[in-house]
Amino acid sequence: MADDKILIVEDSPTNLRLIKDLLKTKGYKVVTAIDGEEALEKAVSEHPRLMVLDIILPKKNGFQVCRQLKTSPDTQDIKIIMLTSKTQDSDRFWGLKQGADEYMTKPFDNNELLANVAKFL
Repeated sequence: MADDKILIVEDSPTNLRLIKDLLKTKGYKVVTAIDGEEALEKAVSEHPRLMVLDIILPKKNGFQVCRQLKTSPDTQDIKIIMLTSKTQDSDRFWGLKQGADEYMTKPFDNNELLANVAKFL
């Protein structure tokens, strides 16, 4: 698991801490970003295997981040779990269409998030 680096992109300090603590207790190496531009930078510099990506973010939203990552040869292999408060079917459709590997809504179940992380790592 030491090589299973996960990038969490979340602008809410509370949610960021919850997700980070959950993943760290399971032995994952975690890096964080608080906006879409920082997410893109860290995706290139940190080479995570997986990203937990919020949609409603400053600077660039999660849809834009996902689309940009999935269309770049350097980052297209990063698995992306969108974790968002956007619960409409159209949001889920659009997230998956942008290239997300999974779409989860908040509030989230810890076990479901861990199962999805394990599925992609």
